[in-house]
Amino acid sequence: MDSSEGTPHTSRRHPIPNQANKHGLAGLSDAKGAPRAVAGAAISGVRAVASYLKNHGRPRRNSSDSSREPSPFTREVWAWGMWDWASAAFNAIVTTFVFSVYITDKDLFGGSANQRLGYAFAIAGVLIAVGAPAIGQAIDRSGKRATFLRVTTLLTALITACLFFVSPGENHLWLGLFLLAAGNIACETGSVVYNAIITDITEPKHLGRVSGFGWGLGYVGGIVLMLILFIGFISPEVGWFGVTSHNAMHVRVSMLAAAIWTLVFSAPLLGSLRDEPAVHDGGGLGIIASYKELGSSVKRLWVSERHILWFLLSSAIYRDGLAGVFSFGAVLAGTAFGFEKQEIMIFGIAANLVAGVATILFGWVDDKIGARAVIVVSLSAMVSFGVIIFLCHDGMAGLSGHAIYWIFGLLLCVFVGPTQSASRTYLARIAPSGAEGEIFGLYATTGRAVSFLAPFMYSTAITVGATASGIALDEAAYYGIIGLAIVLAVGLLAFLPVSAHHIPRTQAATSA
Repeated sequence: MDSSEGTPHTSRRHPIPNQANKHGLAGLSDAKGAPRAVAGAAISGVRAVASYLKNHGRPRRNSSDSSREPSPFTREVWAWGMWDWASAAFNAIVTTFVFSVYITDKDLFGGSANQRLGYAFAIAGVLIAVGAPAIGQAIDRSGKRATFLRVTTLLTALITACLFFVSPGENHLWLGLFLLAAGNIACETGSVVYNAIITDITEPKHLGRVSGFGWGLGYVGGIVLMLILFIGFISPEVGWFGVTSHNAMHVRVSMLAAAIWTLVFSAPLLGSLRDEPAVHDGGGLGIIASYKELGSSVKRLWVSERHILWFLLSSAIYRDGLAGVFSFGAVLAGTAFGFEKQEIMIFGIAANLVAGVATILFGWVDDKIGARAVIVVSLSAMVSFGVIIFLCHDGMAGLSGHAIYWIFGLLLCVFVGPTQSASRTYLARIAPSGAEGEIFGLYATTGRAVSFLAPFMYSTAITVGATASGIALDEAAYYGIIGLAIVLAVGLLAFLPVSAHHIPRTQAATSA
């Protein structure tokens, strides 16, 4: 329920951090029965994905002759998707499940740690918002996409490994915050290149499946690594290699494991991706000239391809709503629906598994009916399920409010990943050829620019609800659901006019 800039607005998405920060890392270790149940759920989810890809990803025999249609899941696509699996180490383990929980433990790093973490991520968010479009534009001009992705990925892995040196103590807080902010910048700027190269590794008619495949691997990869670290280091009194919780060694060693995970699973893409010839022979632009060129590009888009700018604006709104769902989902479970710490962890992992599997499966739907239809249907479903949870928070048809949140909360999660994936597909199809890096840089910037919306609406809805109902703020926590639903609904309404201006990238492309 990735995460957003201020809770960090990373592209990923894990619904546990806020509640975990509240109770400390020990809350994870209290979940005695969780590993077996969660491991079973994870294994079932991975098997379901593998079975579906086996049956639907293989070449099919043409009904009219003996020719076969090649599978979209080529070696290049698998290498590309594994980068998303690799980046889950930072997005899930560092910024969501483990390290951010550890560094905001007031008993270890002081009472101001949580507040300072927010500032650290806010600063990182501003730097990403300012730099992403110019970086994307520079990469488009120079063609050095492979070089840039290697540098940012290796830097992310190095920073993750350096988190090992953040031992308990207020004097180490600033080192941890600096490394978290720097890692967030490296990982997210790398994702600008990663998103942009999707059009180079597959045909337009397969964009939906490939995009969903990547997003789904990111979801599932985070959960798999989380389970490995939880069972191997975090939960047991004496973990693998004799690691214990003394001096927070179980958390610090987990950071080394996460760094290795990043290196190993990003290697296929980093080893196969190549730089392209520079677009201009006149050399690169300086920083000021890059922003001038960026301004000129935005003006050209406003004149000739205004639909792209409108999509960037509308998607920024609903993408912040998606981030709010992930950021506040665990908080709502605990404060409004009585979930215990163990149950919150299980619900969070189940939600991510549901989102991951659904994202992969909806990739086929995207290629059949178009990304726009997937976005509209998914946002409509999420708004509807959010309203149902709000209206039925006290129960319905013999079901308790607790059960309602389990059922409709997971149903809502079905549509989060598909919306994220379809948004990437939509933009990939309408982005001008040769300017993908710049466009996806703007995509990152617009998402950051409105990152205040979901937190603001969540808190405002609770305040207004408490005042109107004459109840205490803690009793009005369920009103936050309406605040998030409003953000999603506004984003949906803003997105609806975009399709009227759509221009396919090629005649072979499926209509976005």
